[in-house]
Amino acid sequence: MKLLLIALTLWLFIMTQPLLAQSYDTEVIKAELYNSTVQRTGKLDYRRTLSLSFKSAGYLAVLNVDEGETFEQGQLLASLNITELQEEKNSYYAQLTQAKRDVKRINRLMDEKLASERDLDMAMTEVETIRAAYQVAYYNLEQAQIFAPFSGVVLARNTELGELQSPGQAALQVAKLDWVVKVALTGQEISQVQLGQSVKVSIRQRGIIEGVISKIPAIANSEDNLFTTEVLLPKTNNRMIAGQLASVSIAFENDYFIYRLPIAALVAVDDDGKAIIVAKSMASTEFTQQSFEVFELDNDYVYLRANRNDEPLTVVTQGWQNYSLGGQ
Repeated sequence: MKLLLIALTLWLFIMTQPLLAQSYDTEVIKAELYNSTVQRTGKLDYRRTLSLSFKSAGYLAVLNVDEGETFEQGQLLASLNITELQEEKNSYYAQLTQAKRDVKRINRLMDEKLASERDLDMAMTEVETIRAAYQVAYYNLEQAQIFAPFSGVVLARNTELGELQSPGQAALQVAKLDWVVKVALTGQEISQVQLGQSVKVSIRQRGIIEGVISKIPAIANSEDNLFTTEVLLPKTNNRMIAGQLASVSIAFENDYFIYRLPIAALVAVDDDGKAIIVAKSMASTEFTQQSFEVFELDNDYVYLRANRNDEPLTVVTQGWQNYSLGGQ
């Protein structure tokens, strides 16, 4: 009885081996344009920041904004005590008025032969010299006030009321209320993006929004050899914070054709770095091991180089081990 059971078990094992050996899955894979999505984490930042300063020296008399406050374009932000500048302008104006009178007087003297052309030339030169000085004084008076060049927010206030301001010393640092996400891309990735390209941005408070590539650098950062790219976000009234993390999803498309296979279809990689798969053409009836140049590899797929007009392949995507055993 025991011998009968053993013989029956052995017979069942032998009969089921061919079935097990031929258990595999196939899929028809067509050559397609390569496209992929790159996920990067970037930081929110202001698109444009600006340091505002006075052209002339003077004591700060007016300060209408503080750090963190918003302002509108054309709003007066700060102003110097303009007494000295006003008096300087008035002085040049008086000198210019007198110089013009001198020209008229010399013209009358020339009619009476009491003055020469040289006297008139010198008087007219004096008028132009003083006029130029007056225009500079008038310009300095205008620049004693800082008006907002755009609507924005104050990032830093570097002065106090009554403090003496030096020319070029930054009194305020401001930012325009346009937000960007700065992300670092590799050389291969930066070659595939374009200005104005739409990307998906995920921000915690706002969910997923659509941004556009607004800045592509010409050179890489010297420290990490990556390219810091800017993604411009749509205008919003929601409060955001510079330095906040944001996830950016960039879809790449190009002119490369590939076969996109599930990673399980990869049998091995040969000494030349080519991928080995079990496949057959549409006209063939037998599967064979074939090798292809690898374009890219990720956790889910292997991308094999192809040409535009390459025919579809029937590929063993699961169980190629069984087929190989059955083929032997």
